[in-house]
Amino acid sequence: MSQDTTAAVPRRPNRYTAVLRSPLGLAAAALAVAMLVLAVVAPLLWGDAARETDTNDILAGPSAEHWAGTDNLGRDIFFRTLVATRLSIELALSATAIAVVVGLVLGTAPLVLGRRAGRLVVAAVNIAVAFPGLLLALFFAVVFGIGATGAVLAIGLAGAPAFARLVQTMVAGVASLDYVAAARTAGVGRFRVLIRHILPNVAEPLIVNATIGAGGALLSFAGLSFLGLGVQAPAYDWGRLLFDGVGSLYVNPGAALAPGLAVLIAGLSFNLFGESLAKVAGVSTGVPLGRSRTPVPAPLRRLTDRPEPARTSSADDLLLDVRGLEVTFPAQGGPVRPVRGISFGVRRGESVGIVGESGSGKSLAALAISRLIDDPGRVDAERIRFLGEDLLAPDSRAQRRFLGTSLAMVFQDPMTSFNPTRRIGAQLAELSRQHHGMDRKQAMARAVDRLRAVRIPDPEQRARQYPHEFSGGMRQRAMIGMGVMGSPELIIADEPTTALDVTVQQQVLDLLATIRDDDGVALILISHDVTVVAEVCDRVLVMYAGRIVEDLAAGDLTTAAQHPYTRALVAAVPSMDTDLDAPLVVIPGRPVDPSDVPQGCAYAARCPLATERCVVEDPPLAPHGSSRVACWHAGEPMDAREPVDLALQPTRTEAS
Repeated sequence: MSQDTTAAVPRRPNRYTAVLRSPLGLAAAALAVAMLVLAVVAPLLWGDAARETDTNDILAGPSAEHWAGTDNLGRDIFFRTLVATRLSIELALSATAIAVVVGLVLGTAPLVLGRRAGRLVVAAVNIAVAFPGLLLALFFAVVFGIGATGAVLAIGLAGAPAFARLVQTMVAGVASLDYVAAARTAGVGRFRVLIRHILPNVAEPLIVNATIGAGGALLSFAGLSFLGLGVQAPAYDWGRLLFDGVGSLYVNPGAALAPGLAVLIAGLSFNLFGESLAKVAGVSTGVPLGRSRTPVPAPLRRLTDRPEPARTSSADDLLLDVRGLEVTFPAQGGPVRPVRGISFGVRRGESVGIVGESGSGKSLAALAISRLIDDPGRVDAERIRFLGEDLLAPDSRAQRRFLGTSLAMVFQDPMTSFNPTRRIGAQLAELSRQHHGMDRKQAMARAVDRLRAVRIPDPEQRARQYPHEFSGGMRQRAMIGMGVMGSPELIIADEPTTALDVTVQQQVLDLLATIRDDDGVALILISHDVTVVAEVCDRVLVMYAGRIVEDLAAGDLTTAAQHPYTRALVAAVPSMDTDLDAPLVVIPGRPVDPSDVPQGCAYAARCPLATERCVVEDPPLAPHGSSRVACWHAGEPMDAREPVDLALQPTRTEAS
């Protein structure tokens, strides 16, 4: 049997050094550094020369003594251009900082404030972006008044809307990833999710755009000063020198040429340096790896210092009780209900599988139970109780802590389930620091122990590595390790073996079985593979078009299924007895579109047992032998009759 390990990854050089490997990047970096150095040293070296007046040499042209000539007071224009570097760059960077800070606040507001307040902020940003930046700068310059301070505020606020739009787009993309959902499942609050998980993943493109924006701010500042709205005499920046130089353009063109070239070179240096950064932007993870050792699995010990939540006991020891669960999303043609009133329960230590084709509502049901359905989605139910706690109650810190320690979520794609900018150990330790009151050292020790418990080789070393340095199977085991950082009573595994080879798939399934046996943890396993569910689970829920169509024991799944859809799913899986010369079994037709669910039984158009009653009357989930089945013809032979004609089946949309 092959082992799920990865080879040692050599230390890679910092990606930012790649900027210096291209001629353009090297030239841009050299220019940017030269400008920053000049801004520091120019006033010290040539400040006196720039202030010295000579009334005998007024408006002189370029010469060996005065390379760019003199102004109307006989001051050397070249030295004044060099000294103006400091004020010009200081003001440009100050305006850029204002744009970045205001843009970050506005861009992250929809995530932090919630749906309603966030919409108002987004609408305000959209209106502001519709106006040209220079027009906004002129407007704010008039509002804040003439002078350097007003110009800084004007340019900063004028650049904020575009930066806010960029932040909104990137934050929305990252916020939809699994590792953010995992952090929320662990009970991490919105602000902490933003600081620890979202901003680090959008920081580099923001830095790149801020660098490019600094060049734009420099040009804008020069423009305002040239128009007389920026820096006022006796202070001067490049724009002010341009303003003074244009008055003597026909006498001494060098008076305008010198500051104009300075603005051009500085603007190009910032913009080209930002463009060079954009080509190589990425996360630098030069972490040395040690040799792997054969791990000794640790027992899955449970935390004993966690305060027990208030819970109610029942005769059948019901852990999770779901009744009438519906998930609704708004759509152009009316609301869409991908989950339509499902009810089920999970007992302590029980393993329940949920199977069905893509779009049947399996994952959405799990997300709804975990309180991971965000606006504009809506979750409705008669009852969702977990360990006696009402999960339909308003969100609170106590509820997040309760879910973070009692419920674990294992997502389908482990690569998107981990934050790529943070080390594995730090991500696991966050839950213990958040909910168990552990310090950094204690939480990291707990994380290493959990990695060892889920059979990660060399857990001390692996805890210091990043997700991309793990293989797919190791990432999935680490995701399970994150789930058992607390004391979970229920693990929801959403297709945890879909992207893995059969060997690693078996290892992950064995690990989940070990956790169940050692700690009595209940398991909800969502999968397309009926054979996997039959092997791991005690009971199986079959979903189609947002409803549970059969609830049966796992041992009956392949031998005594009653619903035609369940039998079709089982028949579509090849086995060792499958005739290799016969065509593969497929389910005819296509799954139902959640936005256009037909009247009657949703499976009727694909079912060989369908009758007129099936297309007009939706069967309830009712007892049938040892299982519950939603079918008017449960258990009948599959070749009883031909499928019903699609043309005979009326349809209705969820809007009706």
